[in-house]
Amino acid sequence: MPKQKTHKGTAKVCKVRPGGTIKIGTPGSRHNTGKKNAAANRKSRKGSLLSNGDYKRLKDLI
Repeated sequence: MPKQKTHKGTAKVCKVRPGGTIKIGTPGSRHNTGKKNAAANRKSRKGSLLSNGDYKRLKDLI
């Protein structure tokens, strides 16, 4: 029976937490951070949880 493969690009960015919620980093924090100011770089370290609508869209990819 064919199964859907994990989307590797999404898997590298998201992490499934034990409760089933998905943690994702802040967008814009991966590269070209030298031209962003220090406050933006600090704020981007925290990350966030995936919203409900995005969770429904991405749960099959991970």
